[in-house]
Amino acid sequence: MLNCSNARLFTFELNVRVFAITFNFNFNFITEQEEVVMIKKSDRELAFTFFNEINIISQLSSNAFSRSLPSGLNQSQFTVLNWFSRVDSVATPGRLSTALMVTKGAMTNTLKKLAEKGFIVIIPDASSGRQKVVTMTPKGQKAHAASIKAATPMMNQVLGEVSSEQMKDQLATLQKVRRYLDENR
Repeated sequence: MLNCSNARLFTFELNVRVFAITFNFNFNFITEQEEVVMIKKSDRELAFTFFNEINIISQLSSNAFSRSLPSGLNQSQFTVLNWFSRVDSVATPGRLSTALMVTKGAMTNTLKKLAEKGFIVIIPDASSGRQKVVTMTPKGQKAHAASIKAATPMMNQVLGEVSSEQMKDQLATLQKVRRYLDENR
């Protein structure tokens, strides 16, 4: 019997196989103008599986995290607040859209909703008549902290399965991959 979960798994495995065939095909030719180092098939499969696992983890963790967010705050709004908490206290909408890899229109919409909630302030840039400057308010900082607190039970459940030592062991590799991809986007 094929239940919904098995059907999704079957569809996912089928998509992975189709992608793997395409992936292998694309790496099996070399042009004379460029020197290409051939990667063993087993290494290509390992790299594909590595990124595939990251993608699945991203989807599952995003869904779980979204469900834990306080009422009235969505994932894209939290992502902006989180950026301010991690990176810088001031930014232009353009800088945010580039950093978070969304369109300027999507960022404008997200910023408008955050400003309506009092989580950020958008003011004209004193050095430019056209640009805006965005900063997070104390209310936004509280919303960010509340979001992290709300996600703590989910994180504790994961830490019950995967130790903090195991996470630390993987973190350096994941950060290295992120930096490489960020620098080469």
